[in-house]
Amino acid sequence: MKYLLLINTPAPDSTEERPAGEPTVEEFMAYEKAVTDAGVRLDGNALDLVNATTVRVRVDGERVVTDGPFAETREIVGGYYLLDVPDLDAALDWAARCPGARYGTVEVRTVWEPNQS
Repeated sequence: MKYLLLINTPAPDSTEERPAGEPTVEEFMAYEKAVTDAGVRLDGNALDLVNATTVRVRVDGERVVTDGPFAETREIVGGYYLLDVPDLDAALDWAARCPGARYGTVEVRTVWEPNQS
């Protein structure tokens, strides 16, 4: 099954208590190597934490475009991994190993495929 691991980091202005430091590039590179070597990585990228655009379409069809990540959130999506693993338990194991889980959160979402039963 395919799972999307959304790596969330606290917003820059968040007052949420955080562990000392942030995950290092080397930690993420080691994780990248681990998921690649295990043959479960389908895709993954870091995302820009500052530049984002939000689009909403109102009931009347008016398009509303807002610069920046969604303003009412305490976390920002900083990156993702798309994995193909046997089940949710395996996806959760990989999520727990992700360096981002120590600094923020890793949300695990099942990728919906129309022919899944």
